[in-house]
Amino acid sequence: MSPETLRVDTEDRIATVRVNRPEKRNALNATVRRELVEVLDALRDDNGVRVVVITGEGDRAFIAGADISEFAERSPLEQRQAMSGRRPFEEIATFDKPTIAMINGYALGGGCEIALACDLRVAARSARLGQPEIRLGLLPGGGGTQRLPRLVGPGRALRLILTGELIDATEAERIGLVDWVVEDAELRSRTMEIARGIAALSPIALALAKSAVRAAFEAPLSAGLAHERDLFVAAFASEDRIEGVRAFLEKREPRFTGR
Repeated sequence: MSPETLRVDTEDRIATVRVNRPEKRNALNATVRRELVEVLDALRDDNGVRVVVITGEGDRAFIAGADISEFAERSPLEQRQAMSGRRPFEEIATFDKPTIAMINGYALGGGCEIALACDLRVAARSARLGQPEIRLGLLPGGGGTQRLPRLVGPGRALRLILTGELIDATEAERIGLVDWVVEDAELRSRTMEIARGIAALSPIALALAKSAVRAAFEAPLSAGLAHERDLFVAAFASEDRIEGVRAFLEKREPRFTGR
């Protein structure tokens, strides 16, 4: 693939996907959204990739929201059509490999929602996050009203959504919006350290664990627990489980193969 708006690099079984529109603060337009879905499709089928990191080009913005100039003149029907079909938010949220948002600047609106869709979030200390759509007479449309309350609680989510305020990385970590805050110069190295640690684990167990956690939000407790048991047994049947237990008993590092 040769995406127009993305850069994709793979190293140590980690694919880094960069939104490459620094002149627009990496704002999401139709091309970015489509190419993100296409790249995720390719990475899903790539057995050499175990973790995906999503970030923005440059140091000013992770993704500074939607490209407002693109939808300014749309009719409601045109906007409905633009929001139909496969969207990167849902594709990231349901991706079977671990995803990490490496937040290197402004993560606003749709950018914050891309980060919310990832499994983990690492933010530079200079990062700023928020859902400012209310200031445009709108509300979050990429999952912010649904994923943000699940992550930080309804009260804090309403604070961000109803005021449109931006918060710094320290506050984002305090309320649970991001998982790690690091100095700007250490953002990439720390994110890659986390990603390498995850990439060394069993891809089967990782995918099953993600499925089990998703069930916690999508099913009653009894159904979620039953799903968890089924997935545990599926992991138990894998060669990776045999290798993991054997390595533990032999006091060595496991060598997981994804089988």
